[in-house]
Amino acid sequence: MKDITLNKQLTLLLCLIYSAQVQTRDYLVEMFLKQMKKIHNLAIEELDSIKKRQQITTEKLVSVLTDVLVVFNEDAPDLKPIEQLQAIFKQTGGVEQLLTECEEINAYQGNNYFPLLWRFYKSHRSAFFRVFKFLKIESTSSDDKLVKAVEILLSNSHRRGEWIETEVDLSFISQQWQKLVIVQSKDVTRVMRRHLEICIFSYVAAELKSGDICVFNSEAYADYREQLLSWKDCQPLVEAYCQQLGFPTKAEDFVENLENLLTQTASSVDQGYPNNTSVVISEQGEPVLKRPSANRESASLKNLEALISERMPERNLIDILRDVDYWTNFTRHFGPLSGSDSKLERSTERYLLTTFTYGCNLGATQAARHMRGVVTSRMLTFVNQRHISLKGLNTALVDIINRYNVMPLTKFWGDGTTAAADGTKYDLYEQNLLSEYHIRYGGYGGIAYHHVADSYIALFSHFIPCGTWEAVYIIEGLLKNTSEIQPSIIHADTQGQSTPVFALSYLLGIQLMPRIRNWQDLVFYRPDKETVYQHIDSLFKGVINWELIQTHWSDLLRVVISIKKGKISSDMLLRKLGNYSRKNKLYQAFRELGRVIRTIFLLQFISDQKFRQQITAMTNKVESYNGFSKWFCFGGEGVIASNDPEQQEKTIKYGDLVANAVIFHNVVDLTEVLLQLRKEGFFWEREDFAALSPYLTSHIKRFGDYLIDLDTIPQALDEKLNLGF
Repeated sequence: MKDITLNKQLTLLLCLIYSAQVQTRDYLVEMFLKQMKKIHNLAIEELDSIKKRQQITTEKLVSVLTDVLVVFNEDAPDLKPIEQLQAIFKQTGGVEQLLTECEEINAYQGNNYFPLLWRFYKSHRSAFFRVFKFLKIESTSSDDKLVKAVEILLSNSHRRGEWIETEVDLSFISQQWQKLVIVQSKDVTRVMRRHLEICIFSYVAAELKSGDICVFNSEAYADYREQLLSWKDCQPLVEAYCQQLGFPTKAEDFVENLENLLTQTASSVDQGYPNNTSVVISEQGEPVLKRPSANRESASLKNLEALISERMPERNLIDILRDVDYWTNFTRHFGPLSGSDSKLERSTERYLLTTFTYGCNLGATQAARHMRGVVTSRMLTFVNQRHISLKGLNTALVDIINRYNVMPLTKFWGDGTTAAADGTKYDLYEQNLLSEYHIRYGGYGGIAYHHVADSYIALFSHFIPCGTWEAVYIIEGLLKNTSEIQPSIIHADTQGQSTPVFALSYLLGIQLMPRIRNWQDLVFYRPDKETVYQHIDSLFKGVINWELIQTHWSDLLRVVISIKKGKISSDMLLRKLGNYSRKNKLYQAFRELGRVIRTIFLLQFISDQKFRQQITAMTNKVESYNGFSKWFCFGGEGVIASNDPEQQEKTIKYGDLVANAVIFHNVVDLTEVLLQLRKEGFFWEREDFAALSPYLTSHIKRFGDYLIDLDTIPQALDEKLNLGF
């Protein structure tokens, strides 16, 4: 800063302040959304608890009713009914107590937890009002009823009375909320203040997620429509883009082509159903897939794996990083964030030790204790903060991926056209922006969402909150992957079943093939009402609205071209399109297109056993990578100690760097072992090589003193590039 003029200094400071304010607005919205979600979850849990407690009360009331009915039974003793009833009521707590218990059961019948929200909301009330007095929200459509309701709420924030006297247009809220908020009393309509506040803030949270309202001068919660390229700018690019992906360039031709594809696929599956021995449609119209027989591991493969296990050389993690850096020079991407040359003594050594420290989650202090004074904790922290950035880690990963991709052994596992995405939980401290409670795993943490190629190497990763809809990152990981491995097919778990994700991936030229749990519950859509199928007709429950897709054809193209040009990220867009919106026509168009693509996928899924096996095999690979990469996160009891979102993301990238380095080195060692076995006269089938995996850890040393020897130079890789096939 001292070396530039005063005007530039002031400009930079203003930019920094503005950027910090934008980021702060995003953080405030994220905290508000997380807290509203928590409030609703607590109310749902409380409702479940009340229902369990009321089970006893219900049984008691049924018993009372039984006694009352016995009184009026003709076979009952000849006593005065009133006296008998009074005795029954007295024994069970009295009439008032029984009426109260009846009212409580009526109040919480069904799944209406809204009356319980106040007790969890009231402690956050003042914070919510402070947030929205600071944030300026705007409607992204002509429907601004919610924004006006928020303004009325803010103007009445000082009130503590039971009612709000100001007239509020609440036509947009659901019937369930209206019963709670609006009270009719003696021909006068009144609005309950407490329930109104919770109702409005709940709708604000929902519409911030769907993009129906936006935050002025925000980034993640700005009006995403304004970030898209204009249609005028898109038009010159449409023809080339459509030709590249094989799409017709006119809306009516695109819809006709899509309709024909759905019609042909459904007809083909219907005709082939009698010969399809793996799927049965029950009398109720429910499809059931038969479990295929498991593939048995061949004796030759077992023999090969045993020989490899015996001969794999023992390796130290730091030595692996040293060798891989020698082969790829990935540390050249590390250096001062200013871009100037590094002035560190033994910089390569420092970079490798820092990568090991944070990649294994040891922490600077703990790692320095095991390095015999080679570096101090302060040195490791300095290098991490001042010399290694997220961009540097990503480019270092690309170097390893590209070098790995030319190894012949990897071609037995995949050609790079396919990848799989899945997340795994890492523990975090509770009090930070990213941390959320994960129901499936238990405990607070975040999700490392990995994209893994069919050749086992990790291509890209995100670190996201547990409560995030993981599907929004399926496509973004592929778009951010800059390596030479560029998959066009992506597998995912059940979260990838969303129709907007199917639609966006199709328009981007990516084939989405998720493994879907409970796929029978999804709706199949027929091309038109008149189409009837002989064998599979009972599967179809809906009809495609082709007019909606054709009407919004230009809007759909505008979105995908904007993503391709880097104007907007796919994860931001899917966060908006992943939430139902009655106002957003773009969401409805994406949903309708997604219904077409997902129906075609489901038809292929039930008709082709090899198709299903491919999906299972790829999702198993990414799940295996999750366990493999976590094996190296042995420091800090597996808890990512930083509360800084950027450092949390860096920790995951460091972990990928270590894991990919080990995968690469394992392939080098495997190649050497296989070549030696061939020289000794051993031979195996290609299928045996294809069944191997580079996720080997038994020969790797994780513990002990962590020393590095840069004077030892590994063997050149050129001698390992021929397996004799």
